[in-house]
Amino acid sequence: MMTLIRRSTAALLMLAPALALAAYPDKPVRLVAPFVPGGPTDIVARVVAQRLTQAFGQTVVVDNRGGASGAIGCEIVARSAPDGYTLMIGSSGNLAVAPALFAKLPYDPLKDFQAITQTTAGPQVIVAHLAVPAKNITELLALARAKPGSLNYASGGAGTTTQLGMELFKSMGGVDIVHVPYKGTGQALSDVLGGQVQLMLASLLPALPHVKSGRLRGLAVTSAQRTPALADTATVAESGLPGFETTSWHGLVVPAKTPPAISARVHAEMVKLLNLPEVKALFLTQGMDTVANTPSEFTAYIKAETEKWTRVVRAIGLPQQ
Repeated sequence: MMTLIRRSTAALLMLAPALALAAYPDKPVRLVAPFVPGGPTDIVARVVAQRLTQAFGQTVVVDNRGGASGAIGCEIVARSAPDGYTLMIGSSGNLAVAPALFAKLPYDPLKDFQAITQTTAGPQVIVAHLAVPAKNITELLALARAKPGSLNYASGGAGTTTQLGMELFKSMGGVDIVHVPYKGTGQALSDVLGGQVQLMLASLLPALPHVKSGRLRGLAVTSAQRTPALADTATVAESGLPGFETTSWHGLVVPAKTPPAISARVHAEMVKLLNLPEVKALFLTQGMDTVANTPSEFTAYIKAETEKWTRVVRAIGLPQQ
């Protein structure tokens, strides 16, 4: 009898993952966006929530938890039950840049989360006021090397990706370009348009209309490959700085220790929706390219991005907060 009980118990344990997968989800799912509504993270979250609702047959609700540069929402997810009913759209800012900037975070991106897939990558673009006598990155590097400290660039503030990306550019290019910090990217871009500042590394979405209209010159995009949104604009990497890449990216993560069967189901549905032509087209209108990689690939990418931005932060002497 005891042998029969042991065998039955073992069989049930073997069936448990399959039973969990078959039942999942049987109630609404929460998708945390750790920023306020209206921004890029919220946009990605709402596209994902709509399609996952259709795929799951259960409502996927976007829960905006802004504050502390995304740390509040991240902490909530890190402490949530690992049952597949709390998901999060993380960003390059809170999954890779924050660990480089803050000595004490209430979450660990690699230990507290399980990566599912990167969803999008939003290329940035180095733009110049029309008075700058450089038509591309090669000419900009030559100009900066000939006249160190004579050029300046705007950023959305110290520690933002708009500063860190340009500092990486300066480091790899061996040039001296003066940083002019602002309290937001909107005012920074406005002053580049007005000619008060000469250069800026800007997100593609706000900069694109000005490049298309000819009010700003797009010198290069910062992604590894060219983006369809600016198909004729070369990348920084192909313009003289091989290996240069900065993007504003997003990805889906779940709490650590989420059952593998549930994580696999979520990943499969995410890959399907990210490869839908209408989803690709929708994200492209927002200046984002779609990505659908494996959990291991996304984990490796988060690690590499964190290491990169940590090196940049140390190189420019930004104190950890």
